[in-house]
Amino acid sequence: MQVTVVGLGHVGLTTAACLAHVGHTVCGIDEDLEKLRLIERGEVPFYEVGLPELLREGLGSGKMCVTDDFVEATKHAEVALICVGTPIRESGEANLKNVERVTRNLASSIGRYLILAEKSTVPVGTGDRIRQTVEWTAPQADFDVASNPEFLREGQAVADTLRPTRIVVGADSERAHDAMRQLYQPIIDSSGCPYVATDLTTAELIKLASNAFLATKISFINAVADVCEAAGADVQTVASAMGMDPRIGPEFLRAGIGYGGFCLPKDVAAFRHKAAELGVDLPLLGEVARVNDARPDRIISKMRSVLWNLEGKRIAVWGLAFKGGTDDLRESPALSVIERLTQEGATVVAYDPVALPALLTHAPHIAVASDPYEAAEEADAVLICTEWPQFAGVDLSRLRTVMSQPVLIDGRNLLDPDAVASAGFIYASVGRPTPQPTRSSGAAPPRGRPSAPTQGSAEPG
Repeated sequence: MQVTVVGLGHVGLTTAACLAHVGHTVCGIDEDLEKLRLIERGEVPFYEVGLPELLREGLGSGKMCVTDDFVEATKHAEVALICVGTPIRESGEANLKNVERVTRNLASSIGRYLILAEKSTVPVGTGDRIRQTVEWTAPQADFDVASNPEFLREGQAVADTLRPTRIVVGADSERAHDAMRQLYQPIIDSSGCPYVATDLTTAELIKLASNAFLATKISFINAVADVCEAAGADVQTVASAMGMDPRIGPEFLRAGIGYGGFCLPKDVAAFRHKAAELGVDLPLLGEVARVNDARPDRIISKMRSVLWNLEGKRIAVWGLAFKGGTDDLRESPALSVIERLTQEGATVVAYDPVALPALLTHAPHIAVASDPYEAAEEADAVLICTEWPQFAGVDLSRLRTVMSQPVLIDGRNLLDPDAVASAGFIYASVGRPTPQPTRSSGAAPPRGRPSAPTQGSAEPG
C-alpha cells in the first residue's frame, strides 16, 4: 500500500520505518527541515533501539522517503497516519492545533480515496472534528476518518510496532476497515495479534483509558510503597505477589520516583478534562496525578533525612531520562528532583548513558559527567533516578572510594540492599527496609572533605 505518515517524532518515524520494513511504500512528512535532512542521512533524531537500522533499510530500498510537501506525499497515498504532537494546555485540555493544521493540509491535497487515521493520542470526538474539517475544506473529497491509536513504549517502540499486543482501529465504514486491515495484515500474520475493529469514539477512548490505567497502577504501587516504609514491609515482595494474580499482572507495579514522559501525564490530564466536559467527574485521576507529583518531594525527604542539610552538599544524580531505554527528558521526574536539590542549595552533577545530548538543549545549566564514577567524585550522595542496567551493575567498592560520604539513594530499587550495606554504604530505596551499613576494616574508606556525622539519621523516612 501507499502510506503517508504525518509527523516524524517517536511515533511517526517508528511507524513509517516499520511499515516500510513489512513491504509498504511510505512517505513521511515533517515541517522541521533540519530533522528531515537528518532523517534523509539515515540518522534518528532521538534514541530508539533498532530504529536506525530500519530507517536506513527503508531509505536504501526506496520503500521510504521523507518530505515537507503535502501534495507530493499524498498524491498516491491510500492511508495518511496523523502522528503529530498533542501537548497539554494549563487547563488539562489537549491542544489539537497541530491536528487541525495537518488535517487542512491533507484535505487540500486529496486526489483519490484517502483514509485519514489519527494515531496521535487525542480526546474523544477528535475524529468527528477531523471529518468536519475535511468536509469544509474539500467538499468533494472522497475520504474516511479512522482512529488507530498507538501503544508504543519508548525504548521498545520497534518491537511494539512489529509485535503488538493488539491493533485497534475505529472507523465508521467497512471500506475503511478493509483498507486498515490490509495495512496491518503483514504484522497480524507475523505476530498473531488481534485486530480490534470498532467505531471512532470507542477507539479514541481505548487509548486514553489504557494510559490512565497504567498511570493508576504506578501511583497505586508508589502509595503502597509509602505504607510499606511506615510498616517496615518490602514493596517489591508485595508487588511480586500481587502481580502473580492474573487479574492484576506484574507490569507497571515497580515503585519508584514516579511516571513521566510525554504520554502518561498528558493523557491523565486530558482524559479527566474531557470527562468533565461530558459531565462525568473522575476524581480518581486527580489523585493519581497528585500521588505522582509528590514523588520527587519524597525522594528529597529521604536525602534530607540522611544528609541532614542539603545546602552545600554535592549530589551525583544517575539517570536523567524519564525511564531507561530512551533519551526523552519530557516530564522526567529526575529533572524535578534536580530542580528541588538546586533550590535547597545543593550542587548537582548528572550522568545518563544516552540523554546527555538532549540535556544540552533542555537544561544546559545542569553540570554533567562522562561516566557515573566521575559524577560521584567527592559527592556526598549518589541518587539513582533512571533504571539503566549500567547502574544496577555498579562497582560498589570503586564507587565508595571516590565519594566524600558513602550515601546511596536508590529511587528505582535497582540494587540489593544487603549488598550495598555490606559495601559500607548508607542506603535508602523506595518502600523497602533500610539495612545498616557494614563497617568492615577491609573496606576502603570514603575520601574527600570531612562532613558532619550522619549515623543518627541513617533511617530515611
